[in-house]
Amino acid sequence: MSLLDFVSPAAHAQATGAAPGGASGALGFLPILIVVFVMYFLMIRPQMKRAKEHRGMLDKLAKGDEVLAAGGLAGTVTDIGENFVTIEIADGVRVRVQKTAIGNVLPKGTLKAA
Repeated sequence: MSLLDFVSPAAHAQATGAAPGGASGALGFLPILIVVFVMYFLMIRPQMKRAKEHRGMLDKLAKGDEVLAAGGLAGTVTDIGENFVTIEIADGVRVRVQKTAIGNVLPKGTLKAA
């Protein structure tokens, strides 16, 4: 017996004449394919859907919309640029944030009620 026999029983099985590949070789990829399939439907697809909805919300953004930005800033949109949005968070206090930092568009009147 060689040192390889102790390290890998598969090497010993191949040395004794086991058929390489065959039906067991094709079934070896089946668990990997199942994991990829499950990962796609449980993780990747929902994330892509959320990103698409967020892009659509940002495209519909207009002046006067009440928004909630990252970090908890809530205010009214006063100016929209290509990459930045100006939000009025209090009378005369305006903050520029990245468009992607806008998390939600709030229903009209939400900020006045709070």
